[in-house]
Parts: sequence; C-alpha cells; structure tokens
Amino acid sequence: MWGANHDKGTASDGDQGERIKSPIGKKPSDMEMMKERFSKLLLGEDMSGGGKGVSSALALSNSITNLAASVFGEQRKLEPMSPDRKARWVKEIGWLLSVTDHIVEFVPSQQNGTNMEIMVTRQRNDLHMNIPALRKLDGMLIGHLDSFGTPSEFWYVKRDAQDSEKGDDAPRNEEKWWKPTVKVPPEGLSDECRRWLQSQKESVNQVLKAAMAINAQVLSEMEIPDNYIESLPKNGRASLGDSIYKCITVDYFDPVEFFDTMDLSTEHKVLDLKDRIEASIVIWKRKMNHKDGKSSWSSVVSLEKRELFEERVETILLLLKQKFPGIPQSALDISKIQYNKDVGYAILESYSRVIESLAFNVMSMVEDVLYADNQARKASSNRRLSVDSSSPFTDNGRSPYAREDADRLSSSETPTKTLFEFMGWNAETEETDMEKDSSTGNKESYFKEDTDKSMSKPPTNINTKRFSYLEKLEKLSGLRSPTARH
Repeated sequence: MWGANHDKGTASDGDQGERIKSPIGKKPSDMEMMKERFSKLLLGEDMSGGGKGVSSALALSNSITNLAASVFGEQRKLEPMSPDRKARWVKEIGWLLSVTDHIVEFVPSQQNGTNMEIMVTRQRNDLHMNIPALRKLDGMLIGHLDSFGTPSEFWYVKRDAQDSEKGDDAPRNEEKWWKPTVKVPPEGLSDECRRWLQSQKESVNQVLKAAMAINAQVLSEMEIPDNYIESLPKNGRASLGDSIYKCITVDYFDPVEFFDTMDLSTEHKVLDLKDRIEASIVIWKRKMNHKDGKSSWSSVVSLEKRELFEERVETILLLLKQKFPGIPQSALDISKIQYNKDVGYAILESYSRVIESLAFNVMSMVEDVLYADNQARKASSNRRLSVDSSSPFTDNGRSPYAREDADRLSSSETPTKTLFEFMGWNAETEETDMEKDSSTGNKESYFKEDTDKSMSKPPTNINTKRFSYLEKLEKLSGLRSPTARH
C-alpha cells in the first residue's frame, strides 16, 4: 500500500508540476499582451508607478518606434516578411492606432426630421484623413516585400563571406557592413527583371514621398518648445554663419549653386546644415511676429528682406530633405517630439516616420541590386572587350597576322622565278647576244647596258606579270588549270 500510495503521490505531484510549468512555457494570449502594452502606456514607461514617467504622447510615440524596430529591424534582404512578424506588426500596430478612434472633435449636425443642429462627435479631422492613408502606405510596402517571394535572378552572400564571393559590388556595402552583399549572374540581370526592379523602386519612392509629406506636415503643426527657443542665438546670421548667410542674402540666389558651394560629404555636415537652417527659420518667423519692435528679437533688417530670406532657407530645407531622405532627425524635430503633448500628433508623426524609414530601406535594397547589376554588366563588357582585343582572329575568321605576313613577303621577297630562269635555259640566248656584241667590239657596252637595265628595274615590291613554263604550255595547248580559271 505504501508503494501504491507513493506511486500515486508521485504521479499527482508530477501532474501538479506540469500544471505549474505550463503557463510559463505557454505563449501569452493576445489579451495578456494588450494588457501589458497599455499598462506601460498608462504608467508612462515608469514601471515603479512613482509618477516619473513620460507623457502619454511620448509613450505612444516610443511604443510605435520600438515596435517597428523589433519587427523591421532584421529586414536586410528583399524578401517577404515571415508570417509571425507580419501578424505581430498588423496586430500590435492596430492596438496602438486604436487610440485615435477615441480622439474626437465636436461638429454640428442636423437632427433627422428637423432643422435643429446638434453637436456630435467625430474623429479629429487630421486623424480621419491621415490614418487611413498611412495604413494604405503600410500595406503597399508589405505588398512590395511579398512580391520578392518568387524565385529571382539575384541572391545574397553572408556578410562574413570572402571578398572573392562578394564580387564587384562590395565597395557599395562598405558603409553598410551589417547588410549582406547582393550577387547577380555574371552577365547581369535580364531586361525584364531590371525593368521590374525599376518599377518597384519608383513605386516605393512614391510611398516614401507620401510618408515624408505627412511627417513634415505633422511636425510643422507641433508647437516649438520654449527650451529650444531659449537656446537659439539672437539673429539668423549668427545661426547660419557668415559664409552661409552671404550665400543666402545675395541679390541673385540659386539653390543649385548654393548646394555646390556647401560641403555635404558626411551625414554629420548635412545634419549640421539642417539644424542651422531650421534655427534661422524659427528666428526670422518670431521676428516677423514681433513687428512692434518691443521684443529683444528686433533687428535692422527690413520685413520684406526677412520674408525673402525665410523663403530661400525654406527652399533649401525642402531640397535638403529630398536630396537626403534618410537623414536623422534634427534638433528641432527631436525637441518637438520630446515635449509634444498632443497624442494625435504623436501617433501620426511616429507612424509616418516608421513607414518613411521602411520605405527608405526597401528602396535602398533595390538600389543595391541595381548597383550590383550595373557592376556585373560593366565587368562582362570589359571581359568581352579584352577577349576581342587579345584574340588572334578577326571578325571574318582570318588571322590579322596573315595579311601582315603576306604584305611583308610581297615587299621583301624577289618575284617568283620561271622554269626557264630557274633551269638556266635562257643562258644560250644571252651568250649569243654577247658573241654578237663582241664581234662588233661592243662587249663592254653590252655589260654596261645590262647594268643600266638592272638599275632601272622597278622596285621588287611591284609584282610584274610573269608567265611560268606551265602557263606557256597551257596557252599553247588551250587548256587551263582549275585554279587559273578563277
């Protein structure tokens, strides 16, 4: 009985241990995950509950940013997202965006059957317009990644592969050491695949521009924090610097020439120029709003010139954002996001920013493939040129040296001797002529004339028509050899 009881107790203990361990190893349900997510938002990311957390707007902005980083951070290849990551992104971004459904405004509306107007609630207009648009852009990007699931003509090499395996496109990835290297066939991509990649790049670029426009609009509507204003210099010239200020305040201003004079070789220099320009815009706008001259921001620069300078720097800022879409956030943007209290603005800014970042990464990966294709085609063209230049045969299949040898032989060798000359059959005729000349005492004149004739012969490289012995026989017999007919 003890043994039976002992066995039963052991079994019950094991079952109880399994029941205790199962919740730990079990995947948390959606309800539990949502509770955890919104608990952190309510606590302002301060898990101690001491009230030292950030605002609700910043907590939501950080949640969307962190979610995108965890889901898309490992997206380093042009390939579809895994089903788990895609499901997690759709589910959790839906939770965070659901807050916007309860951000409403009062609008007048007519009651049914009467002319009386009543105030009803409706989702805030900027959220009503931009949230569906951003969701559509989000779905388009995921669809573009899914389109790369079919077998393609390019592949990737691991980042720790040897240099010989990385190929000619490795120099482009020197600044992107964390990304794998793209490989294409030795002859490059096919025309169909290249055109398809170009269309994908253009489509993703449109998504990028739309997300950038929404993000820029939201940031422009956010209030500028007081601590940022207090950190600015008193005038725009001090913010821009003398060299940049002179380029902007010239009579004839050309943005293209301005960028040619600026050193934008590094990301740090581009970001520094963006910070200076944004600070000058804030300074000049504040000066125009204090036109009474009672503020310490007053200046001797006229209002018209200040408006002109502001338009110029805004043009430069717009072109700078278009030229460098992947540039980090400026000091003004970071300050606005950090001190923003509007939850709707926080969601719109963070959601548009992560879509902009994903679109930029996808377009960059497409450009990597096109760059590898361009390098492969250049290498293939160079190989063909080197083979053609080193080949001993011309286009007609004959060696170019054969013609050179023929020319050299025709210019250096003597004309072909006939059978009479080779056998010396004309010696008797020459002796007869000599005897005739000697009988008249003209032997010396004969040799003299013979020498003159030899000296007056044409150059050896001019082939004169000579008939051989066989040709004479053929003429006498009326028969020609096959080669002589042609």
